[in-house]
Amino acid sequence: MNRTLLECVRRFADSNADKFGVARTPFPGLFAMRATAPSELQYAISKPLVALVLQGAKRVTMGNRSFEFGPGDSLLIAADVPNVSQITRASVGVPYYSLVLDIDPAVTQSLVMEIGIAEAEAGASVRVDPTEAEVAEAALRLMKLLDRPASIPILQNQLIREMHYWLLTGRHSAGIRALGITDSHANRIARAVALIRAAYAEALTVEKLAEAAGMSLSSFHHHFRVVTSLSPLQFQKQLRLIEARRMMISEGAPISNAAYAVGYESVPQFTREYGRLFGASPARDVRNNFGRSQIAA
Repeated sequence: MNRTLLECVRRFADSNADKFGVARTPFPGLFAMRATAPSELQYAISKPLVALVLQGAKRVTMGNRSFEFGPGDSLLIAADVPNVSQITRASVGVPYYSLVLDIDPAVTQSLVMEIGIAEAEAGASVRVDPTEAEVAEAALRLMKLLDRPASIPILQNQLIREMHYWLLTGRHSAGIRALGITDSHANRIARAVALIRAAYAEALTVEKLAEAAGMSLSSFHHHFRVVTSLSPLQFQKQLRLIEARRMMISEGAPISNAAYAVGYESVPQFTREYGRLFGASPARDVRNNFGRSQIAA
């Protein structure tokens, strides 16, 4: 099954990938990735997604945990978590290919209500498991619709829903089921994360974030770290630095402009914290990476 899916993804990605290796499908939240060489380190705060790796290999690091995966594996990112990723095996002759699906909270919540899954402690925010046959089969049927475009508006929603169903009832269940429970700890933290993402350049208090999550301060601190591996202020700091890096590398923004735009009042402080996260000063990092773009999976 994975071999047939690989051929479908290969054909689509080879014809449609942009200069960054991203081939967007007509299906909401579904895209293919292609790379013909190992990548540089990519820093991102990813939204929930699953990536089916079909050829090549990749490494993702979250906090002090690293995950290596290759053909036949699926990477699940079940929360907005900072991570560092790198394609480790790819060449012109044997490119890296993966198929990535954004986890749709509305679809997940609808399925949880129908299935009747009870809330449990959130599973790991990032994990790797073998791709289940049912997930690959639903993905293959989606890719085959690309050859019959008139069928896409009629069939795409049920097939995307089917992929979510198999993910929710299979090996990845523990990682994503909390996303489908409206008042779960994971979804409460997601509300706070959404506020940080929308206002990352502002001075947000932990009290305001806890209020957005509907939690006490102690409960909020505990569950925020469980879900994201960081404290709320560390999360905001990493988001600011990652966004500043994107502005400088992808848009050519001057260092001081990027620092002020993401909420820093001191360029020297920005430079120190940037170096601690990325291992190089902003000036050196921009020189080494100018023109490259960050991708999520």
